[in-house]
Amino acid sequence: MTPDVSVVVPVYNEEEGLPLLFDRLYPALDALQRPYEVVFVDDGSSDRSVAELRAQFQRRPDVTRVIVLARNAGQHMAILAAFAQTRGTYVITLDADLQNPPEEIARLVAAMDAGADYVGTIRLRRQDVFWRKAASRLMNRVRERTTSIRITDQGCMLRGYHRSVIDAVNDCTEVSTYVPALAYTFARNPVEIEVAHAERTVGQSKYSLYHLIRLNFDLMTGFSVVPLQFFSMAGAGIALISLVLVVVLAVRRFIVGPEAEGLFTLFAIAFFLIGVALLGLGVVGEYVGRIYEQVRQRPRYTVAAILQQPEGGRERGAGAASRLSLPQATGAHE
Repeated sequence: MTPDVSVVVPVYNEEEGLPLLFDRLYPALDALQRPYEVVFVDDGSSDRSVAELRAQFQRRPDVTRVIVLARNAGQHMAILAAFAQTRGTYVITLDADLQNPPEEIARLVAAMDAGADYVGTIRLRRQDVFWRKAASRLMNRVRERTTSIRITDQGCMLRGYHRSVIDAVNDCTEVSTYVPALAYTFARNPVEIEVAHAERTVGQSKYSLYHLIRLNFDLMTGFSVVPLQFFSMAGAGIALISLVLVVVLAVRRFIVGPEAEGLFTLFAIAFFLIGVALLGLGVVGEYVGRIYEQVRQRPRYTVAAILQQPEGGRERGAGAASRLSLPQATGAHE
């Protein structure tokens, strides 16, 4: 039977928390009283996460599927690998750390039943450290001013997508992307709802400050050319100001004569301009790097195994590695 709801759960070194997730996720989905499937994708875990997923598959093979990636490809590439295997009309993404309660899935399904094809979420009383919340607010403002993506809480991965949006995402061949933003560009009726948020009970967050900065670089350069346009306009403005300064200094040279005053001010201006030039070069490098990743046409991820129950009803484990080419996959190794 084709499921109504597919729940995608990326897993990376979540051995301790998986039993807790299983205990809450499946009862929450059973309560929906509609066909569902859970698609776990292990993103190259180095602990016993795969063993936990295999055991859960053996307990509930009728509604559980497990995708094992050969190596770590990044959270969003793992989600895209799962998207390619989902069958449900509604697809829900959920982190494995239980910071977003599985019981909230019913609210996303209800929103899509009401006509939404993209359901974003906003975490109520967010249980994160101060610097993460402050960085998130800052990056949200930067993204909203540089792209057409309107996502209030970009760090919350509890989201719902209609099959039409998932099919459009699966047709994309970008080697690096942020899944919620990519899906947003295909949505005709996006909505946002508030959801509960809890502290992580076990394990540690996989997103360091560096990874958060990298994510926002991907957002800005993957969905907008505003950073390039900004530096083009800034370069023109600085060049005009520099021309005016040269003219003023030339006039003073003829009227006042040689001057030693202001030498350090000129040094400060020169250093500022050098800093602006280097920053602009870095932005250009981000775009060039994306082009470089794209033209190499390497597989975005490699699937090592898929555990699923075949149509005939017998349990099966696909243990042979299957290498996905770029047209079949939807991303590249991060």
